[in-house]
Amino acid sequence: MPRRGPSELKSVDGSPKKAPVSNPRATILVVDDEPAVVRVLMTRLELAGYRVLSAEDGEKAIEVFHNESPDLVVLDVMLPKLDGFAVCRRLRAESCVPIIFLTALEAISERVAGLDLGADDYLSKPFSPKELETRIATILRRMGPGVAVAEPRELPVGQGVLRLGDLVVDTNRRQVSRAGDRIGLTYTEFSLLELLFREPGRVVPRAEILEQLWGYPPRRAADLRVVDVYVARLRGKLEPDPRNPELILTVRGIGYASQRMGEFPTAIAS
Repeated sequence: MPRRGPSELKSVDGSPKKAPVSNPRATILVVDDEPAVVRVLMTRLELAGYRVLSAEDGEKAIEVFHNESPDLVVLDVMLPKLDGFAVCRRLRAESCVPIIFLTALEAISERVAGLDLGADDYLSKPFSPKELETRIATILRRMGPGVAVAEPRELPVGQGVLRLGDLVVDTNRRQVSRAGDRIGLTYTEFSLLELLFREPGRVVPRAEILEQLWGYPPRRAADLRVVDVYVARLRGKLEPDPRNPELILTVRGIGYASQRMGEFPTAIAS
């Protein structure tokens, strides 16, 4: 499939889209079938210095993603042709690109379903564009400049390789493996793992995890479910028996703690 240049992209009114500003900080793909929402978000995000693309349905979103390789996707749940959940599932099968869901669904179970598929965050409609800008900036800042969406950056190996039994956590390359087999983690999943193991044994409150990784304090109980879902996802990928976790422990009513390093045969590799 040929790759379209920026000059060939169309704005929300169908007119040719202006070429992006030089040296944009990142490319954002906004996927929503409401033209008014797309128009507002494109204007706000472009003023913030981002290069912004748009798609009005799920199939178009997949096409634009493959052609343009955006750094982050803002994805509505209720879309024509392919809904947001299906799009997220397709993107997660091939990429760790950050995804923020926009949803008008009130049920917590529906929001959790999106996080289970691999989304990094969600905002409920109606929402503040300023809050979305803040969450985008938080995620991209955590990823660092110039990252590729498909794979973590390859950095020189140095200090920061932790061995937890047969589990190896390489904080330089942001990679995890067990017995030599790579375990695929998204940026948010790895950031959560790194936060919990930064101070082994310390109980990290859920509210603190939310603020450090997602950049906002909990305003309602449902916000903390983001943390719970991500911990469950990490356990599913890292724990031999996720129902009886050994690496990431729950401290009921407070938060989570990593197992103390001294309880594993650990080493820092150079």
